[in-house]
Amino acid sequence: MAAQAVIGRIRNPHARDKPMTEPPHTNLPDQKELEKELSEYLSKKYGERVKIVSSGIMPNVAFQEEKPAPEKEAAAKKPFDFSLTPEELVAYLDEYVVRQDEAKAVLATKVCTHFNRIRYAEANPEKRQHDVGRIKNNVLLMGPTGVGKTFLVKLIAQRLGVPFIKGDATKFSETGYVGGDVEDLVRDLLREADGDIERAQYGIIYVDEIDKIASSQSRLGPDVSRTGVQRAFLKPMEETEVELKQPHDPVSQLEAIEHFRTTGKRQRRVVNTRNILFIMSGAFGGLDEIVKKREQQRSIGFESTVTSPKETARFLKKVRAEDLIQFGFESEFVGRLPVIAVLDQLTEADLYDILLNPNCAVVVGKKQDFIAYGIKLHFEEAAMRLIAAKAAREQTGARGLVSVMEKVLLHFEKRLPSTTVNCLVVTPALVENPQAELQRLLADPECQDVHCRRWHELAEEEVRGIAERLLRQQGGYLEAHEVLATPARLRLMAERCQADNLEPRTVCDIFVDRIRDIRQSAADLSRRCGIKVSFSEDAIDHILARQPMTAAAIADFCRELGNTFEYGLRLLSEKKGIDEVVITAEGIDAPTRFVNDLVSSKFRLE
Repeated sequence: MAAQAVIGRIRNPHARDKPMTEPPHTNLPDQKELEKELSEYLSKKYGERVKIVSSGIMPNVAFQEEKPAPEKEAAAKKPFDFSLTPEELVAYLDEYVVRQDEAKAVLATKVCTHFNRIRYAEANPEKRQHDVGRIKNNVLLMGPTGVGKTFLVKLIAQRLGVPFIKGDATKFSETGYVGGDVEDLVRDLLREADGDIERAQYGIIYVDEIDKIASSQSRLGPDVSRTGVQRAFLKPMEETEVELKQPHDPVSQLEAIEHFRTTGKRQRRVVNTRNILFIMSGAFGGLDEIVKKREQQRSIGFESTVTSPKETARFLKKVRAEDLIQFGFESEFVGRLPVIAVLDQLTEADLYDILLNPNCAVVVGKKQDFIAYGIKLHFEEAAMRLIAAKAAREQTGARGLVSVMEKVLLHFEKRLPSTTVNCLVVTPALVENPQAELQRLLADPECQDVHCRRWHELAEEEVRGIAERLLRQQGGYLEAHEVLATPARLRLMAERCQADNLEPRTVCDIFVDRIRDIRQSAADLSRRCGIKVSFSEDAIDHILARQPMTAAAIADFCRELGNTFEYGLRLLSEKKGIDEVVITAEGIDAPTRFVNDLVSSKFRLE
């Protein structure tokens, strides 16, 4: 078979000798037409051995810089709707975080101020010129491990609904060296915002272990993983535009080439960091000694040696920019972190309060581990106190609770799924000697019955406690959404919290939505029948008590009720003097009898 000559490109060798005196043709053939004509010409001249093989499709439009799509005239969806006050955000954090009152107040105030200033600037664009030189409220968190630094920032981002990304300062290096690039955090934030640049530009970037990039005084040569990283953070922390196309990333380069190949336009996508809030955190071991030394120089006597966590926190709360610079940070870097908050070491009493909190991720997580096997788990308060005492001895803050919990329950989690045991109560005896209690539970059926009875007692106590806490903490939230906190409704909500291990605010949102659906069904029925129809509060509670309590199930049930009530309601709408019909709990339990009795009573009076 004769070999084929592959020609990818045709060029006239004399073209450079002929100056172009005429403008290029405007009606050039497209690629397929050009290939066809050239192929026919070459085939006639050289035979079938010569063919043109196209290596790809190139754009047939003139090169131009791609411009962003214009904003739609329709009301654009804003990246967030922020209207929280600092006190409201502190109240939200109090539901989840024990102690740390000062840190919560600082974080909530500065975060609220940051986003409210953005909202004010958007509402008053003519005043944006005064924002020149504005310094962002970037925050530096200090505190030992396990005191809730990361948890606090995650809660704030979740409450605000803004994109959030967490990074570790130790994985970055100065741009141009091996290691992570600081600007990758901004690109990760965009991915967290599902590619929405507008939302990403209002996000929160949280960087942990920031104390690990303080410069080393004994190091020789370029410190690319410490001071180099500090310098790399300077522009993003203030304001810069981060290119989404990474020069060192072959994937992004290929995507850019493919975009140009198909559109003929070069795309430039950037994220502006002007409104991105940076929060840094670290343990800052040894910084207290620097502060102490400075304080001693100002005082007549000498301070005692720092030996307790309380003394360490006391000195950290007096930290200044000069102390951070002496610790190893560049002055420019410190200047971009104007807000400092110090978190306290957690005591045994604090750890116990964490376990008692219904939102405790440690307890809820362990319950979910066991319920995945069909085993219901509960803790006695005395057992929680013992767990807190063991965790306090580990000196790792709230992380110690996870460690102790695993040591106590690991063998139960391994063995019980293979048995018929479906209830487990964690008692002080079980915490002290888990192996012996496991053997006794497996060997004695009466012991299993005791665990079941005790579990039901504790579950009932928990439901009552959750209902009281719901009324105390979420009563104002329910009232703002025109939802009455009736005793039956609070119990339903508490049972939902317990059964599904949901947070109280999440359950409140679910019930608010379902009650809105029920009232909307009453409004639809009113329009169909020509008379105002409403459900009493006890009727709403009866509907909510049905299972499953989903939007679809409630809509179907209300539709069936409407079909049952419709004929009688139409009759009542024709009778003078009847302006409204209120459907009570009896109407939910026995709708046919309820509507018949209602019609009979109204017409009997006539």
